Amino acid sequence: MKNSLIFLCGLLAMPLFAAEEPPKRVISAGAGVTELVLALDAAPQLVAVDASSALPKTLKLPRLGYHRMLSAEGILAQKPDLLIGTSVMGPASSIDLVKQAGVPVITLKAADTTEQLQQNILILGKALNKEKAATELADTLGGRLQQLAQSAAKFEHPPRVMFMLLQSERPARVGGADTAADIIIQLAGATNAADFSGYRSLSQEGILALKPELILLSSASEQPEPQADKLLKSMPLLAHTPAGKAGLIRDLQPQALLGGLGISAIEAAESLNQELLEQ
Repeated sequence: MKNSLIFLCGLLAMPLFAAEEPPKRVISAGAGVTELVLALDAAPQLVAVDASSALPKTLKLPRLGYHRMLSAEGILAQKPDLLIGTSVMGPASSIDLVKQAGVPVITLKAADTTEQLQQNILILGKALNKEKAATELADTLGGRLQQLAQSAAKFEHPPRVMFMLLQSERPARVGGADTAADIIIQLAGATNAADFSGYRSLSQEGILALKPELILLSSASEQPEPQADKLLKSMPLLAHTPAGKAGLIRDLQPQALLGGLGISAIEAAESLNQELLEQ
C-alpha cells in the first residue's frame, strides 16, 4: 500500500487557503465528508451540514437539506467561506450560484479505494489547515485497511453475505455489486451472495436460492424493533436460509453506507470480518 504522503506533491499546487488564514465558516455536504471533517477536529469551523451527515449530540448545526438537492439561498444564508462536498453534491445550478457569489467550493471524488480516501483526507487537511492531523489520519486508516486485508485473506472459503435494505411500505431490496454494502462485504473478506449489480427486489424464494450465510440489514428510517424481527415477520421463509438457521441476521448502521469508503464503512467491515472469523 502506498504511503499517503505521495499524494502531497499533487496537493501543493492547489490554491486553497493559506495556513495563517484557515476558513472559519465551513459547510460540509455529504455524510462521508462531514465524518472526515470531524475526524480532523475541525468541528469548530463547521457552520452547517447536509441532512445525511451524522453529528455528535453535543454539536448542534443547521441542516441544509439532502446533499443532492441543496439550495443556493440556504447555503449563502450561512455566509460560508468554504463549501465542501463530493461529485454528487448538487444540483449543479445551485453550486454554480454559490461559486458565482465568491464562495470557494471543494469537490472530492467518491472514495472506493484506499488511495482515493487518503487523497481526500489530505485535500481536506490542506483546506482546513489541519495538515498534520490529515497525514496522521490517512496513515492510520491506511494501516487499518491493510490489517483488514490481511485478516480477510484468512478465509479459505469466503462466507456468503447478503445485504438487504428495508424501506417503509416498499419491498426489501437486495444489494449486489457496485453498491456501498458490497464495498463493506468485500473488505471483510466475504463474498456478496447477490449475483447481480445494483439493487433488486427479490422474492423469498429467490433469496433462499442465494443461500446467504449472514444477512446484513439497514433501513433509511428509525425502527422501534430490531431489524431481524421486522424482516422475519415480513419474509418468514428467510428463517430457512443458512443465515436464518444460524441466527446470523445483523443490523448495519446506515452511516456506513453513505459516502463510499470512509471511517464508518471501515468500522463496519472490521466488525463483519471479526464476526465471520468467529463463526
